[in-house]
Amino acid sequence: MTIKSTYSLDVDTVRQLENLAKHWNTSKSGALRRAIRSAAAGAGSGRNEALDALDYLQDMLALDHDSASAWADEVMQERKASGNRDELRTFG
Repeated sequence: MTIKSTYSLDVDTVRQLENLAKHWNTSKSGALRRAIRSAAAGAGSGRNEALDALDYLQDMLALDHDSASAWADEVMQERKASGNRDELRTFG
């Protein structure tokens, strides 16, 4: 069963919808259904987009606990080598 509805979309959203429909080789209605299902599945997972992006970046960098710790140690050494920022400030 389908239900016909009317929605108001801005021009940019319609263009993006049209691009998705072409990319997925479906109608705009089909693309909209797919996008809504995908968004609903993600929203129901309790995940957050920022955490998903972080996980993606960590996977791309092969950033595991050991390499992250090594990077953090390196950054701390660089900060110590550069000196205390408060000492560099001048107050007039």
